[in-house]
Amino acid sequence: MARLWKGFTLYTVIGIANTVIHWQLFFMLRAGFELSQASSNFLAFCVAASFSFYVNALFTFAMPVSLGRYLLFMTCMGALSLLAGWLGDHLHLPGLVTVLVFSLVSLLCGFLLSRWVVFREGSQ
Repeated sequence: MARLWKGFTLYTVIGIANTVIHWQLFFMLRAGFELSQASSNFLAFCVAASFSFYVNALFTFAMPVSLGRYLLFMTCMGALSLLAGWLGDHLHLPGLVTVLVFSLVSLLCGFLLSRWVVFREGSQ
């Protein structure tokens, strides 16, 4: 069980930087450009996740960066970000609730996806 969570602490530290980037862009897109929560969350996710994907590949998982891994991660987690934003719009949730819930869910889901699928040994 401990092997599964190996690297989670570093992943969380990188996730904090990711969250700062994500939240700033989300609120800028919502307030400055009046985009929906779904669009704002997805666009902010794409920028922040690109940063954290690269840093986690190098430091957390010590695996080479590849387009295939990047696209797999971005597709799965991007769909989650769109879903979270859509739910925020549909339920008329405050933006803060949307990004807070997404940040917490994506921390766990992103780590497990990265550990089991994207950066598993022998994957490309």
